[in-house]
Amino acid sequence: MSLLVGPLVAPADAYEIFRACEVHDKPDIPVISRDNFVARLVHPWPGSDHEHYLAYVDGAPVGYVDMEIPNLDNLGDVQVQLSVLPGYRRRGVGRALIDMVVERARAAGRKSVVGRVLSRHPDGSMFAAAMAAKPGLEEVRSRLDLRRVDQTRLDRRYAEAWRHAAGYRLTHWTGVPPAKIIHDVAYLDSLLDDLPPAPARPDAERIREGELRAARRGRISYHAGVLYGSRLVAWTKIAGDAVGEAHAWQNITMVEPAHRGRRLGTLVKIANLGHVRSLRPGLERIDTCNAASNEHMLRINRAIGFRPIDSLTYWQMTL
Repeated sequence: MSLLVGPLVAPADAYEIFRACEVHDKPDIPVISRDNFVARLVHPWPGSDHEHYLAYVDGAPVGYVDMEIPNLDNLGDVQVQLSVLPGYRRRGVGRALIDMVVERARAAGRKSVVGRVLSRHPDGSMFAAAMAAKPGLEEVRSRLDLRRVDQTRLDRRYAEAWRHAAGYRLTHWTGVPPAKIIHDVAYLDSLLDDLPPAPARPDAERIREGELRAARRGRISYHAGVLYGSRLVAWTKIAGDAVGEAHAWQNITMVEPAHRGRRLGTLVKIANLGHVRSLRPGLERIDTCNAASNEHMLRINRAIGFRPIDSLTYWQMTL
């Protein structure tokens, strides 16, 4: 067997590997289109550079790695997304790609490599351990099936949340936040502290550019916020493929510390859910990931109707 690793030349080859692995490993999540995949290569998130490599066995592309190199935050790390065709696993392909990542990470002066492994596939954990990586944060992936949601129960929880939120008001937007609250969005986003590596510290320009790049990548985001006076003190976001109505992701939900304990997290999540459903009538499923240790948010999600269906673990290799 001839095994070679080289820089990505043909995005179509990387997409076919990525698509096959997504279908095999996460069959319940729709795979993004080839156009959106290519757009991700062209329009990475602000604050990071990327390198992409393919592994070839006897001339055929069988493995792909996306190596993300943060350049504003987390300057000691690189983050990887590794894909190896199921039929070529346990044959040295993943190791060869990670060896390339380690070489490049050391050349960039980085101290660790971080990646995520699905718990449902023990081969992934075995591979990470064989690379001398150590397990870290565990995340729970939960799903809200909108076809089975108890709307009466949800309405009661929404009304109850409002009884604790006198003096607050709602706002909604799509994509880039309005100029009058974009700095508040950046501040709330900077409070996220339960995911490794260390959280990014976005400013208003990075928030704006991130939403613009998401749109170029074929994504659309829906937001709800809670205002206290003119300030945004709570915020949540649901995002999905602009052309794939059936599935979306519940992303960040954050409440300013001084305003916690008033059910604002529940209020803003339920409000945004109704907002998104009105704009995407074909939406059927929403997935979300939370740290397994974040019992507060997991409890809110369960009350809304989310149910755990999977988990994943961050593994870190120290160089």
